[in-house]
Amino acid sequence: MAQLQRIAIAPSQIQANIITLSKEQQHYLGRVLRLGSGHRFIAMDGQGKWWLAELQGEKAHILETLTPATELPIAITLMVALPKGNGFDEIVRYSTELGVSCIAPVLSDRTLLNPSPQKLERWRRIATEAAEQSERSLVPTILSPLAFSTAITTNTATQRYICQARGHHQHLHQAIQSHTSEILIATGPEGGWTQTEIQQAIALGFQPVSLGHRILRAVTAPIVALTLIAAACEF
Repeated sequence: MAQLQRIAIAPSQIQANIITLSKEQQHYLGRVLRLGSGHRFIAMDGQGKWWLAELQGEKAHILETLTPATELPIAITLMVALPKGNGFDEIVRYSTELGVSCIAPVLSDRTLLNPSPQKLERWRRIATEAAEQSERSLVPTILSPLAFSTAITTNTATQRYICQARGHHQHLHQAIQSHTSEILIATGPEGGWTQTEIQQAIALGFQPVSLGHRILRAVTAPIVALTLIAAACEF
């Protein structure tokens, strides 16, 4: 099925094995990809279900249910302090490709960005596009930004790590317990977490970890962290 285009749809678009395509989906399939009636594509609901579908004008007929095997064996939540500029766009795109389950943007003491609601919609659109491109069966959840002190109280993952650039902490590669079902990893802003934030996280069960001896950019650290977790847990 690798040669077929993947399109994310909402579950509500399916009725009796017929997919009612939105105007945007019709335009993309017909005008951008130049597919016509009789051409096939893969529909994915972003929640783990795939279908082989055949285009029929403004609708598509489901031919069969597919069973993808593209997800990591664990659920990873990435809690990341919002970087300046458009850096978060890159984080969403690349972390989706790497298999993240949920992205939780946070406002830390050193965060410079105060995103608008339009930014959140943009990030969700980027996640959908990246999930289609990387052949994932799930589209990561992008949460609304929260203050760091609030966000760290809302997740109950069995393993929770906070990356700290300086200090003599265990490397994430050594700390990961691959037998778990859920991991939360938090990466900081430009300039790093404040000591107060680190202490708040530790008090709530977060383990400080290192990503190595070099100082990584705020948009690089999340990708390194996710790569290490995926490598430890996928094989």
